[in-house]
Amino acid sequence: MNIAVICFTEHGAVLAERLSKEFSEREMTCRAWIKKKEAQIPDCRNVQVLTQSLREWTKEQFAAVDAMIFIGATGIAVRSIAPYVRSKKTDPAVIVVDEQGRHAISLLSGHIGGANALTLLVSEWIGAEPVITTATDLHGKFAVDAFAARRDLYIDSMPLAKEIAAALVEDKKVGICSAFPVLGTVPAELTQVENLYGVESDGTKAEKQNLLPLGFSITYRKNRPFPHTLHLVPKTVVLGIGCKRGTEAESIRALIRETLEQNQIFKESICLIASIDLKKDEEGIRICAEELGVPFVTWSAEELEQVRSEDGFTESAFVRSVAGVGNVCERSALKGAGTSRLLIRKTAHNGVTVAAAVKDYTVCMED
Repeated sequence: MNIAVICFTEHGAVLAERLSKEFSEREMTCRAWIKKKEAQIPDCRNVQVLTQSLREWTKEQFAAVDAMIFIGATGIAVRSIAPYVRSKKTDPAVIVVDEQGRHAISLLSGHIGGANALTLLVSEWIGAEPVITTATDLHGKFAVDAFAARRDLYIDSMPLAKEIAAALVEDKKVGICSAFPVLGTVPAELTQVENLYGVESDGTKAEKQNLLPLGFSITYRKNRPFPHTLHLVPKTVVLGIGCKRGTEAESIRALIRETLEQNQIFKESICLIASIDLKKDEEGIRICAEELGVPFVTWSAEELEQVRSEDGFTESAFVRSVAGVGNVCERSALKGAGTSRLLIRKTAHNGVTVAAAVKDYTVCMED
């Protein structure tokens, strides 16, 4: 975690120094500044004098760090960050601590950004009273956005996440559906249901509709087990890709997009792109992996030959004569996912082949 601290008085500098040491001891990166003319802080070696304007500093840090701590008045923090606040998904955590260390306030990105958790941590270190204002925390309710953030799950609709939070605060039942095994105790305010509507985890169609109007689904598919479904998407899908030498990235990108759309798979679920080592320098595949923000790995023909599939492979004599193995994309997907069941069998177009498999994943309800 990367944290920026700003203070405005000598008392604040002492507190900033203390926080800097606490973060460093826990292997978190923390830098601290004081914005004050002629500041006298000889015992605060980790606090540097800020020479640029507060506005410039805030703009710079807001885009660069995971969390910002203002040691001073809440109004200063609010006016400083106001021009840069954009989205709950991307804004950093912002905390305000008074210079005496009596109160620590979670100001921005309490759940997804982790400001609530960080506020509790800082309060414990300095003996402050934590101030948490998010409704689900005040009512002791399940917070779907915090749950997703702690597990690195993609949230497909923030408006629906807010709708779920409001429903829980109003003591309305909210459904939870998972394509993966669930461990731990499901909170009492949630009703766990089977994957009754849309597409099951094994790829078969399901007909029965759920009676709950609102809920969230932990899945890689764009299914709708509830009339109003929020999707929480874990990175579990491995794409296996094969192509002719020198295939342009656009051709590979187009088939990936088409394959995902046809199978109703979230692109945010992709965790890895895999192929044979003959393709390790294939620029088109590398570009697509970079665009998706995932690693690109390759294996030898001998390694891929050892892979087993429950449903067999779509073999090609020509591919075997060139690559030393009868199928690249399906075997690569299974090898990358560490499984023997394909999610998507070989799909081919314009000299490109794509297949997919899903890694084992377990939803842990308890932190």
